[in-house]
Amino acid sequence: LGYAALCDASPRLIYLAATGFGNDGPYAQMAGLDIIAQAMSGLMSITGEPGAPPVKVGVPIADLTCALYATIAVLAALRARDRDGRGQFVDVSLFESAVSFAVWEAGRYFATGEVPKPSGSAHQAIAPYQAVRSADGWFTFGANSQAHWLRCCAALGLERLANDPRFATNDYRMANRNALIAEIEAVTTTESSAHWTERLSAAGIPCGPIQTFDRVFGDPHLAARGYFVDAPHPTLGPIRQLGSPLRLSETPPRIERAGPLLGADSADVLRRLGVGQDELERLARDGVVAVPA
Repeated sequence: LGYAALCDASPRLIYLAATGFGNDGPYAQMAGLDIIAQAMSGLMSITGEPGAPPVKVGVPIADLTCALYATIAVLAALRARDRDGRGQFVDVSLFESAVSFAVWEAGRYFATGEVPKPSGSAHQAIAPYQAVRSADGWFTFGANSQAHWLRCCAALGLERLANDPRFATNDYRMANRNALIAEIEAVTTTESSAHWTERLSAAGIPCGPIQTFDRVFGDPHLAARGYFVDAPHPTLGPIRQLGSPLRLSETPPRIERAGPLLGADSADVLRRLGVGQDELERLARDGVVAVPA
């Protein structure tokens, strides 16, 4: 069944197709995966260090973003239906979802024809704005204004760099970024990430440590905001999982259970469709549907 047939039966239907490359175009019949979308969208060509092999983003960002865009599109279609009473076909792809991240790259390429290249953790237009080494790991900070740059110099004990002509403006700092980071890391590697992020934060500079996930999943800020949820599971008991990043004052999201067992809702869905108990038992016995005991 496709949208055309279903729409004839129910003109209010909102039908979502989330695919690798969309419903039409030369690639429409190609199989899609997150890594394919990351590769063909250009994301892998700019991720990683200069001169190193292409790197995919560490999470399935095309998959996740396509799902978010699909949600936004369906909500927009629902609002449109509230106005005119009609449903519509919603077409969202992994490929276009991944390309949508290329806001800097598109602007620069369309204006100059310059092909973007990888720059590690560094910003394409601001310096310093990247990860730097410390005595016990790495941390990040960003001096995204001249005032921030001057405060960075003071917080890092590098006041002399504020008067160095190589770093006088952001354009000069970008042109001499390797030398700049070498100067900064000569100092930051003498103390811990916590030491430097405390000093930078006190100076009003955005900064933070690069955390491994054991630190993230024990992060006191996330815990204080109730981000981690222990959801009940029918056979395993409480299972800790991520909560919702959405905060609504009147209708907060709730996670009332962990992922259901295979077929947990089959019987209820089929009963709502008019399937009787005898037929339901036959379908389960024949392996047509899974119905947990």
